[in-house]
Amino acid sequence: MSRTENSVLHTNRVRAESRFRFYGRCALTLAVLMLVLLVGSLVCRGVNGFVQTQIELPIAFDAAMLGIGQGEDAANFTPSRYMRLVKASLRKTFPEVNDPMQLRELYALVSTGSGMPLKRMFDRDPALLGKTMDVWLPAASDADLYFKGVVSEKTTEVERSLSDQQIGWLKRLKENNSVRRVFDKTFFERGDSRTPEQAGFLGAMMGSALTLLICLAVVFPLGVMTAVYLEEFARPGKWVDVIEVNINNLAAVPSIVFGLLGLAVYINVLGMPRSSALVGGMTLAMMILPVIIITTRVALKSVPGAIRDAALALGATPLQVVWHHTLPLSMPGIMTGTILGMARAIGETAPLLLIGMVAFVVDLPTGLTSSATVMPVQIYLWASSPEAGFSEKTAAGILVLLVLLLAMNALAIALRKRFEVRW
Repeated sequence: MSRTENSVLHTNRVRAESRFRFYGRCALTLAVLMLVLLVGSLVCRGVNGFVQTQIELPIAFDAAMLGIGQGEDAANFTPSRYMRLVKASLRKTFPEVNDPMQLRELYALVSTGSGMPLKRMFDRDPALLGKTMDVWLPAASDADLYFKGVVSEKTTEVERSLSDQQIGWLKRLKENNSVRRVFDKTFFERGDSRTPEQAGFLGAMMGSALTLLICLAVVFPLGVMTAVYLEEFARPGKWVDVIEVNINNLAAVPSIVFGLLGLAVYINVLGMPRSSALVGGMTLAMMILPVIIITTRVALKSVPGAIRDAALALGATPLQVVWHHTLPLSMPGIMTGTILGMARAIGETAPLLLIGMVAFVVDLPTGLTSSATVMPVQIYLWASSPEAGFSEKTAAGILVLLVLLLAMNALAIALRKRFEVRW
């Protein structure tokens, strides 16, 4: 081959390599842009989910309005009775509103759950009876969306959830400095609700914590012991090969299949309570058990055989070799695989839907067998709700879930770097 032909071939190879690098940079740039777009959209929508609009109203704790009778204990009153005080304050603030239809629109500016903070105030200090004080109350979802700019008055009245008259009342309240935006503490203090402004994420977070606790308690000892037996004690043979093939296949089975298995075994056969953290944790344990077994076997294989031989030569039994040498040295890899498996479990939805954890749960879970939901299912419920206010709650819930997943992955990386042993 002549020198000219070699030069041409070399030039073509250089150009091909340059094109490959260019395509790689383009693919990486596109992937980063898509990630920034996804995270940016979630942050922009989710930040508003952590903010709540409040309206200041002069509340008169009137005995006649509350309907307090002789010797009657106000502590037994429901929050709905305190809504009378809110409606009376709105009528006093806007005395020109007398028509029943307009009054309903006026009352719709304040959350239907505003009676609860008033009840708490009066229960703490019964001396408020007969007094008037300014109280900040949560705005209704539509009013909250208006102050956040989601509902615009530039659109026609038919296309938005607020009427022109309601927008006029909200403007008057803002001009009187009776509107403010604060951090929504109820998001981390309450369970789910039918109204967006009262919906919280704490119930789902507690349900996820209980579910993962059960999952970890079941899957960690079972997975580690299975891996230790297969790797250290089982003799190679036909049955061991069958078990290994099935474990590898189970790791690739769709998660919804484990939901069907949990429904059939735990609920239909064993009669365990539906929509409970106990059943959810055991179902997720079946799903990530193959992953824990595989990662544990990989960690055990990473320990050099010379360590086992040296321990045996000094008179240690095979069990002592595993317990005192192999298992402690492989624990960083086992912990990393377990954390990554739990991170997968915390984001699963399909298997939990089949065991009833899609139920509407208002109360916080009090035990392993009480009704509960988890964060991905709660996000799914909010995303499927027709109210516009739940879209912000959905984005806020996704941000909380993403932060927890990133924290778990960061913990796995930190543990691997901290305890990793290079042979």
